[in-house]
Amino acid sequence: MQTRSDIIDLHRKHNFFPWTAQDAVGDPIVMARAKGVEFWDVDGKRYLDFSSQLMNMNIGHGHPKVIEAIKEQAESLAFCYPQYATEVKGRAAEKLASLAPGDLNKVLWTLGGSESIENAVKMARMYTGRSKIVTRYRSYHGASLGSSSMSGDPRRLPHEPGIPGIVRVHDPYAYRCPFGYAPEGNLDAYVNHVIQTIEFEGPETVAAILMESVTGSSGLIIPPQGYWQAIAEYARSKGILIIADEVMAGFGRTGKMFAIEHYDVVPDLMVVAKGLTCGYIPLGAVIARDHVARFFDKNMLSCGLTYNGHPVGCAAALATMQVYSDENLVENSRVQGDRMAAHLNRLKDKHKSVGDVRSIGLFGVIECVKDRTTREPMAPWNAKASEMGAMSKVAARLKERGLSTFVRWNWVFTVPPLCITDADLDEGIAIIDEALNLADEGYTG
Repeated sequence: MQTRSDIIDLHRKHNFFPWTAQDAVGDPIVMARAKGVEFWDVDGKRYLDFSSQLMNMNIGHGHPKVIEAIKEQAESLAFCYPQYATEVKGRAAEKLASLAPGDLNKVLWTLGGSESIENAVKMARMYTGRSKIVTRYRSYHGASLGSSSMSGDPRRLPHEPGIPGIVRVHDPYAYRCPFGYAPEGNLDAYVNHVIQTIEFEGPETVAAILMESVTGSSGLIIPPQGYWQAIAEYARSKGILIIADEVMAGFGRTGKMFAIEHYDVVPDLMVVAKGLTCGYIPLGAVIARDHVARFFDKNMLSCGLTYNGHPVGCAAALATMQVYSDENLVENSRVQGDRMAAHLNRLKDKHKSVGDVRSIGLFGVIECVKDRTTREPMAPWNAKASEMGAMSKVAARLKERGLSTFVRWNWVFTVPPLCITDADLDEGIAIIDEALNLADEGYTG
């Protein structure tokens, strides 16, 4: 068996590490095995997974039902030409439609979130005959050229100009409200800004409004009640489609099966991935409402992939969706989410460096600041490694204590698997509590 250093050397020699200069890669964890909410490195050190790897391992690691479904499907039919039909593809689509809100009934399978976003936009443009797509600045929709263009995340910048027709608006971000700080939010300002932007652009040129139902890695921004409802009402009055990106927020993450259900809005197209198979096999999907699906009865659907409806992926999805039901994971997300929210608010009260906390279900973030009055972030937006300051110390301490989570700029994410127990949640919060002492040392207010 190769040693940890051997494996890292092999990676440095033959693998690109994503989202970083290769010389800047530090000391990566070398994973060896995983189970439930835990994983171990090659030296046997145990880590508590508090980010569900990348906000996708909702059912936890190593679930035997999903693993068995993958094995059985691979043995009977490992691949199928996408124009053919298979039982597993039909059953998986039927199950997904049964979970989705309203009349979201027809599925286009992809291999992940980026492909799903791009295909949803293609469908919206074909359906409406329009070109523009309205998205938000604080958003992430994927890493391919098209999905990156639709994101506001600064990782899009090296690839611009990207694809044409993207129009961005500001987010309903009360803590850093671009229209004037209001702790209770500013619903009218948020909605009117989106509407006014579209009016200036020409509603007749806009195919769709594409937004994360709850913003994920760009700061975990939870829209206030009334936001989605007002935007959907305006969009439908102008013949504009609503595309809800549920890649991170879907499949129980927020305490409902899909985050958009908190707002009683049925989008015209819904995009899913991550929690669909929880990473056991790559798979994504676009789900269309009946009126959109009917359009393609007579009009060519100019979308398709070699691995569309991959049998093994569909088997993993079918088993995963059954696990959510069998193990009551959506309800556990709600219950544990309430406990986590209480923990996060306690950390805010205790640590002067914690300016804000936000959570919905098991989708949470701690926002660290240098000064609570000015709300200056502990690390700036799009900070380089050398600019992370105290946040680098926080991230290092979490890793040292055996907690794996997503530390980005001045945010510490709390996004554990939905199967987490009281004891595991309390353990993770205790480790974060200790690490935030290092953020307090960077406080200047």
